[in-house]
Amino acid sequence: MRFIAGIWRLAIAALCIMGTSEAWTVPNRWVYFTFQTGALIAFVMLWAGAASLVHGEQPPAWLKGMATTYAVVVALVAFFMLPPDDPRYVPQIFGIMTNTMLHRIVPIMVVVDFLVFDVHRRYKPTYPLLWLIYPPLYLVFVLARAWWWPQGVGPGAGGSPYPYEFLDLPAIGWANFGVACLKVVAAFLVVGALVCIIDRAMPARALAGGGA
Repeated sequence: MRFIAGIWRLAIAALCIMGTSEAWTVPNRWVYFTFQTGALIAFVMLWAGAASLVHGEQPPAWLKGMATTYAVVVALVAFFMLPPDDPRYVPQIFGIMTNTMLHRIVPIMVVVDFLVFDVHRRYKPTYPLLWLIYPPLYLVFVLARAWWWPQGVGPGAGGSPYPYEFLDLPAIGWANFGVACLKVVAAFLVVGALVCIIDRAMPARALAGGGA
């Protein structure tokens, strides 16, 4: 089963690489948290996939859990807080929109990987707090970038520096911006806690032997 786990994980990495391909030629796309998460998952799954195939050392538990948590949050934010993707503007690879890869397919595959191929009972109760460090830093980065380069740098519509409408401070005001930030941070904390709880509830041995 470790070969199946290895191929599964490498397939996730391939989807992440294809999903983030737009950023290779348009660097401001890296401002999107989705692209940053896609790059993180690609790295983790390349490592985990190769380790599964050659009986190597798997990524540390905190890093694997971070990738899982961030993938789920990206899917939830895309579903509840982002407008539907327009195929006229979103690149497609093999007839699949790259946003669909990163917002839907990859998160589902990452969750399956976590449930089926991971060794469990490795996550510490403090991990959700560890995984919560980066999201506030990302929000500070968005604000700082928009303050230094307020116009014409994108990636938002019309050259706006704000990557998401729910973080567009001039358009929504500080109150709505604060509410949106609290929702995002809460999503990371709740999902991270659920990932830890599920990890503790699962049998320690991987169900399909992928993480062994």
